[in-house]
Amino acid sequence: MPIDFLPILVMIAVVAAFAAIALILSGLTGPRRPTRAKLEPYESGMPPFGSAMRRVSIKYFLTAVLFILFDIEIIFFYPWAVLFRQLGLFGLIEMGIFILILLVGYVYIWRKGGFDWD
Repeated sequence: MPIDFLPILVMIAVVAAFAAIALILSGLTGPRRPTRAKLEPYESGMPPFGSAMRRVSIKYFLTAVLFILFDIEIIFFYPWAVLFRQLGLFGLIEMGIFILILLVGYVYIWRKGGFDWD
C-alpha cells in the first residue's frame, strides 16, 4: 500500500526542490538596489497613511465572508458535474434545490445592502 504513494512523494520532492532552487538562485543573482521608496510599505496601490492599527470598515469583512461563502458553494458544483449522468433526475432535483437556496441567500444579501460598496 505505501508503494502506491511513491509517485506522489516523488512529485512533492521535485516540486519542493524546484521551488527552493528557484528562490535561492533569484536571491543570489537578482539586483539589489534598495532605495527609500522601495523600502516603504506598499499595499493595494496606495501609499500608507496613519497608523496600521486603525479600524477597518465592517464592509471589508462582510465582502470577504461573502466571497468565501459563495466560492465554497461553487466548489460543490464540480463533483455534481462529474457524476451528473449517474445521479440522474434525483441529482438534478437536489442541485436545483441547492441553487435555489443559494439564490435565496444571494437575494437576501442584496436586499440588506451587502453589495453596496459606498
